[in-house]
Amino acid sequence: MNRMTRLQTAEGKSGNAPWWRGATIYQIYPRSFMDSNGDGIGDLPGITSRLDHVAELGVDAIWISPFFTSPMKDFGYDVADYCDVDPIFGTLADFDALVARAHDLGLKVLIDQVYSHTSDEHPWFAESRSSKNNAKANWYVWADAKPDGSPPSNWQSVFGGPAWTWDARRGQYYLHNFLSSQPQINMHNPAVQEAILAVTRFWLERGVDGFRIDALNFAMHDPQLRDNPPAPDNGKPRTRPFDFQRRIHNQSHPDIPDFIARIRAVTDEYEGIFTVAEVGGEDAEREMKAFTQGDTHLNSAYGFNFLYADELTPELVCSALAEWPDEDGIGWPSWAFENHDAPRAVSRWCAPEHMDAFARLKMALLACLRGNIIIFQGEELGLEQDDIPFELLQDPEAIANWPLTLSRDGVRTPLPWNTQDEFGGFTQGQPWLPLSEANLARAIDRQGEDDASMLAFTKEAIALRNANPALHHGKVVSCRAGNGLLAIEREADGQRVTCLFNLTPQPARQDMKGRILLSVNGASETALPPYGALVIEQ
Repeated sequence: MNRMTRLQTAEGKSGNAPWWRGATIYQIYPRSFMDSNGDGIGDLPGITSRLDHVAELGVDAIWISPFFTSPMKDFGYDVADYCDVDPIFGTLADFDALVARAHDLGLKVLIDQVYSHTSDEHPWFAESRSSKNNAKANWYVWADAKPDGSPPSNWQSVFGGPAWTWDARRGQYYLHNFLSSQPQINMHNPAVQEAILAVTRFWLERGVDGFRIDALNFAMHDPQLRDNPPAPDNGKPRTRPFDFQRRIHNQSHPDIPDFIARIRAVTDEYEGIFTVAEVGGEDAEREMKAFTQGDTHLNSAYGFNFLYADELTPELVCSALAEWPDEDGIGWPSWAFENHDAPRAVSRWCAPEHMDAFARLKMALLACLRGNIIIFQGEELGLEQDDIPFELLQDPEAIANWPLTLSRDGVRTPLPWNTQDEFGGFTQGQPWLPLSEANLARAIDRQGEDDASMLAFTKEAIALRNANPALHHGKVVSCRAGNGLLAIEREADGQRVTCLFNLTPQPARQDMKGRILLSVNGASETALPPYGALVIEQ
């Protein structure tokens, strides 16, 4: 499918603004969405067969986590071939069919891109490690040992242990910010940038509508290999050596925005393309703004304001929104409460007895935030974090740091489609991760028949956002926080809307008059019950 032959006619819900401004994006984790062949692992044909469910939510786009050729040591984020589909997920023809079906349903298609590292099984790395003078010798980050044989710097990897591994074939260390099987690309090398941009074009030509770019602030390192300084003790538990450093030299290099401008130049050759970066770290807000500045960088970025927060507070929401004022030159934010790396929010932010009410409050709040919103598969059902016993863990980070690191597997368990099926209708085989009885009871078939279900409420919240310009793309006029109560006032196209939230398990009094657009958990103009919310047009 030639990307340039497909007309882009959608102007979006905000007049002539691009389709993505204010969009609702649904993240699909392919291993756990739907299995079509009974091997217990989700795949591309499985996604295609169930896209109707996603379209019926009212979302604008899907974001598909990696499905590329990979040894799966980090479940696809260790890419061995950027331009092919791993056989466990299907074929390029299956991907083309998925894109065609999504577009028929009015869904845009975003895919992950992992530009900071590859698998050690990638042909680029195989050639690079073979000698110090081959054509790709400088495509990865290699360095000599110190005189005593120790690594060239004190950098630590995210998953634990030094960020350097000795390679006898080269007689040097190579850098890896994550697993030792994920060697760091040398993005300072112009030839590497050209190769990565060719990957970008490959998928644009296949019809994708944009990219979520993984770990982008790790894309370049300090060529001087200076040691990172120690991090001050902030009182939080330190489960990895990585937590003991300020990571100022192994990531966040000032030349990254220049490379981003090259990505933007490629995406601008096509119509209607959306790009969003994942940016974590202690300086995330500054980096996100640098990565999205003006019309020559990425369209959006999202950080970890909510993804790893221990609790949801009004102050947290207001501080996050305040970082992205409606001003010229400031980028457009994206927000997520859950994803494939972060535990289910209902399990982090409320007591078990309040999960159902809190799930509705959380979805209403997400729908009221300025920016794009990202819903992780199962969030529309109110799924909780599954407890995976050690012997069934798949997540390499959780295995390495057991029991102090909360397993990512608990959010990656299969999506439950059918309540009556042993494996939730996800597979006819043995699923790669177990599905809890609690989440099986929240299956799509059961909720689809219940107008009072979380699934029905999610559709209502998305429809509300899409129908009201103040919620969809309006500015934040004010954000007020206090005593567990949150009030967000938004405005656009002559419409003013106030969103009120009680983030506590105690009832609260309030007095707000206007036309009620949404009432959550019994909220009224005079009362906000525990975890109640009210959206009012004034």
